[in-house]
Amino acid sequence: MKRVCLFIYACCMIHLGASAQYAPQAGLPGSDAIAAGSSAFTGWARQCTVQRGYMNIADPSLGPVSTGDDTDAIGAPDRSIVSLGDSGVATLTFAGTLYDGPGADFAVFENGFANPADPNQSFMELAFVEVSSDGVNFFRFPANSNTQINTQTPMAGVYLDASKVNNLAGKYIAMYGTPFDLHELAGISGLDINNITHVRLIDVVGDKGAHASHDQTGRVINDPYPTPIYPGGFDLDAVGAIHLILPSAVATTQGGMAVRVFPNPATDNITIALMASSATGVTATISAITGQVITRQQLTGAVNTLPVAQYPAGMYYLQLTDANGMQWAQKIIKQ
Repeated sequence: MKRVCLFIYACCMIHLGASAQYAPQAGLPGSDAIAAGSSAFTGWARQCTVQRGYMNIADPSLGPVSTGDDTDAIGAPDRSIVSLGDSGVATLTFAGTLYDGPGADFAVFENGFANPADPNQSFMELAFVEVSSDGVNFFRFPANSNTQINTQTPMAGVYLDASKVNNLAGKYIAMYGTPFDLHELAGISGLDINNITHVRLIDVVGDKGAHASHDQTGRVINDPYPTPIYPGGFDLDAVGAIHLILPSAVATTQGGMAVRVFPNPATDNITIALMASSATGVTATISAITGQVITRQQLTGAVNTLPVAQYPAGMYYLQLTDANGMQWAQKIIKQ
């Protein structure tokens, strides 16, 4: 009897996993899509290198896709795309490095289009998203696809439900970015989520057969296949940075503690981003220009927020001291 109960429980869990709901299509309540014109973006990819995939990976004689070029993925979304093709790869870099701030840290834009008959559905060409903090070792966001896998999704006439897809670029229509939160990759050996130098996109091959791509649970990802045309596969428009550290905004102590403080001037809060994973045991001290200590706080993570709304307008000194006694200081302005 116990074995029967366990079997039933396992089947129920599998069913629940396959029917899980995620954020719906852009424009619907609960969607986490980010509009291209959002003020959340602080920068855009500055360089892109594309390794083209085939128009049809099962028939290499058709050759690779050819629509667009690397420069079409640079800058803000403009509907000018570079196609990756089956299993094609795009690697992008920014003017600085991405870091793990509150919520989403970057977003990827594709050129999908909506189903006129159902606002939650769209024509989707999907891609895996990976990041690296050294340009060599890449780590993938855990992706889920709960779209139907009984029949092959063809190239035309079939739309997919955005609420069945998670952590796959391309789930949203054109000019709306799919967000990614670096905190989901926290604790992975070999990855510094506060010093991301590269973002990599790998086209999902929607084949149900020998060339199938799979999500983190091993489930087949069924998106349009084959797409034996020159703009086949994932069509990359842009990658926008939300939490971006620019080199000129980073100061480094002799002991290797790299820091960014923003905004400055500040009104309500200042954020202290520690960019070196070795910076531990850091204490922040804010003092008036007279030398009087206003506040002293132990920092508990790589990104910390300190309230300053209660301070009178004027100039203050922020000093950081790490566990080795190394210090870093900067003037901050309270508006």
